[in-house]
Amino acid sequence: MGQRLTQIATRTGDDGTTGLGDNTRVRKDALRVHAMGDVDELNSCLGVLLCEDMPGNVRTLLVEVQHQLFNLGGELSIPGFELLKPEAVLVLDQALADHNAQLPKLQEFILPAGSRAASQAHVCRTVARRAERAVVALGAIEPLKETPGHYLNRLSDLLFVLARVLNRLNGGDDVYWRSERLAQATDTPAEGLV
Repeated sequence: MGQRLTQIATRTGDDGTTGLGDNTRVRKDALRVHAMGDVDELNSCLGVLLCEDMPGNVRTLLVEVQHQLFNLGGELSIPGFELLKPEAVLVLDQALADHNAQLPKLQEFILPAGSRAASQAHVCRTVARRAERAVVALGAIEPLKETPGHYLNRLSDLLFVLARVLNRLNGGDDVYWRSERLAQATDTPAEGLV
């Protein structure tokens, strides 16, 4: 990997380029830099989510995700390098299965709303999807390992499930979309409609 930062304002990026971990320089609007930036933004959004109250197992999981996203950012910064291991995807798969098993089945779409923690989890979910799209775009023009795309795909699914978990803290529920189909299926408002 590249050298550790010893100073922040280097002025080397004033020309519109940035240095990668292998010491090459690329334009700041390069697809690789977009992918790195989206992963960094996702990690920062998770930092905000971690400021909220949540079960200890969810907090531990999200802290581990932050470390894995840092690995992913490092991998993206060094073309051809691998830091994010396939086992990290398996951890997300298991967490998805565990948390989803505790939730009621969805009968309708839900809105990205509810508690502040759940809403922040939805923000993280959408940023994870954007990061995934950036990685897919990069992979279309440069060789990439499969794990980064798999990890981001699974993470966005997990964040959706965790938003539902967080909405249920202190007796809350999901906020359901008021669809015409749902309205026609019942004469009374569906439980959980806001």
